[in-house]
Amino acid sequence: MNLYAEIAVALLIVVGASFGLVGSWGLLRLPHLMARLHAPTKATTLGVGSVLLASMVYFLATGEGFSVHEALIVLFLFLTAPVSASFVARAYLRAHVDPAELPGAGEQGWASFAPRAGDGGDQAEASSS
Repeated sequence: MNLYAEIAVALLIVVGASFGLVGSWGLLRLPHLMARLHAPTKATTLGVGSVLLASMVYFLATGEGFSVHEALIVLFLFLTAPVSASFVARAYLRAHVDPAELPGAGEQGWASFAPRAGDGGDQAEASSS
């Protein structure tokens, strides 16, 4: 393996470890769930992505070829982390925030607060008529 590949791998590992450390620290130290949600979905995702990219560069430089498995892991990680964070944020909003406290969202409203079957939303509408 040449010197440039070794430097690239080392840099990517250090960057990934740094993002992982910052993400973990944010998850532990930020005050409430909505703030803590950003640490693992942003910083830690970039950290794992950097380490996987370092592994891909290493195997390319040593002549073992391109690793499709690691590329797929990075792809799925970048696709699933924002979706799971969105679900956690919606669940938190639904459980802890009154819809009247939220800013206006135009004609569409907030998707997190759409009436669900069995929520009592149908009964409230029927009683107000």
